[in-house]
Amino acid sequence: MSRKLVSIQEAADFLGVAAQTLRRWEREGKLIPDERTAGGRRRYDLARLRPEHFHTPETARRTIAYARVSSHDQKADLERQKQVLELYCARQGWTFEIIADLGSGMNDHKKGLKRLLDEIVEGRIGRLVITHKDRLLRFGAELVFAICEAKQVEVVILNQGEDTTFEEDLASDVLEIITVFSARLYGSRSRKNQKLLDDLKKAVEAAC
Repeated sequence: MSRKLVSIQEAADFLGVAAQTLRRWEREGKLIPDERTAGGRRRYDLARLRPEHFHTPETARRTIAYARVSSHDQKADLERQKQVLELYCARQGWTFEIIADLGSGMNDHKKGLKRLLDEIVEGRIGRLVITHKDRLLRFGAELVFAICEAKQVEVVILNQGEDTTFEEDLASDVLEIITVFSARLYGSRSRKNQKLLDDLKKAVEAAC
């Protein structure tokens, strides 16, 4: 009987976890890849994978679902994210809490994100659920995932594709960068530089 071998990402998607969770399970002897390619890449037999075998019962560590949007104009999307997260966690039978942030993906000082990281470092979270990777941070999400792996926090990303709010968020992040540079140049005598930033800001706002 032929087997259907899939990559680690495909296996992770099937089980509803992150790829780093499968790497951790391999180290723990919980789930060993069926094969490795000549280049050392893991391959899993899809027919052998059963999600119910790998989701452990609820422990003292909590499940946290994290939602974020960049601006007040995206509050409707924030509510949509929260509803998606609530529905998914409820269907899994998990007891969970939602942490929501309103702020740029470039900002790593958001109140909700800081609380989330504190909870992870303190070992009080056993599972993190997000709709897209970029909901955590525009740059730096992989570092958060590495912390999760070190603290044995399972990361569940519901959608591995591109976020539907990517363009809006990116425009907001670019405007934030321009605003910071503008503030630094207001005391400068270089009117040419200031005009360049003002024109760039107008162009980005027009494209939003």
